[in-house]
Amino acid sequence: MSFDAILGQPTAVATLRRAIERGQAHHAYRFEGPEGVGKAACALAFAQALVCHDPVNKGCGRCRGCELTRTISEEAPHVPLHPDVVFVGRGIYPPNLIGRTTPEATGISVQQIRRLILARSGFSPHEGRALCFIIHDAHELTISAANALLKTLEEPPPKTHFVLLTSQPGQLIDTIRSRTLAVRFAPLADALVQQIAGVPAEIARLAQGSVSAALELADAETHQRRQAFVDRALEAIDAPDLATAIGFANQKAEGRDELKRQLEYLAHALSAQAIAQLDHSPGLSERQARQHQTVLKALAGVEHNAQPALLLEAMIAELRSA
Repeated sequence: MSFDAILGQPTAVATLRRAIERGQAHHAYRFEGPEGVGKAACALAFAQALVCHDPVNKGCGRCRGCELTRTISEEAPHVPLHPDVVFVGRGIYPPNLIGRTTPEATGISVQQIRRLILARSGFSPHEGRALCFIIHDAHELTISAANALLKTLEEPPPKTHFVLLTSQPGQLIDTIRSRTLAVRFAPLADALVQQIAGVPAEIARLAQGSVSAALELADAETHQRRQAFVDRALEAIDAPDLATAIGFANQKAEGRDELKRQLEYLAHALSAQAIAQLDHSPGLSERQARQHQTVLKALAGVEHNAQPALLLEAMIAELRSA
């Protein structure tokens, strides 16, 4: 994965290229932007450039360093074969590999930070060029994990770099944000989403600039499941009484990640409705815009591990009064 393969993010790519070419790569970056816009691919391209053996054409794509970086293991955990490019993230590794007895259900654990970063960063890069840690969904760092990372993040050993990927930078603790340099990634153009994901234009538009969202929306089973959630939510909003509406919150609980996707789908649906009604029914459009904000607030509650049934109950009550 080279910088040439990153589409739709010219500013971010130019910033990182320039830093690499000048030998001034920062020790800790924070890649901010929506999911599915190229942050992870760009992080891998950055790591490839750091470990590349070519002294002139960094990230050449031909040397051993580049080949190992872009080759992801076929068996779990699915991480680069290069020993100096280390992935960190919730659920990437089985519990026993990171010193746990249970899976990481709600966040990146302190055990993973200790086992993969603190222990590893005490040694020089295996191939002597650079050591790069890529932390996926860094906003999922638990407080103890974030605090354990701080000193190494602030004063890393020579040739050690960090890239924190996040779609929710506000969820990172202030001390993590202050120790990382932000590189911002924008939503992709609809036409580019359509090109990369190979989906119809309508799905690309609903994806709101995210390739991963477009691919999920293009899956028929996923689309039906999430559309059913939207339909039930809209029925609950229009139910004749609140007691009937509250029944929506008593549906079978979803996992946190799936609930997030369903709420995002509902937010997309309300946003599309608000836009469609803007010209001929501005009052209804305004109400749907308020409802859209209510769903976004519920999404924030999911990020703070709110109890799903209570969160949905409060959301429906507020949607009905919007």
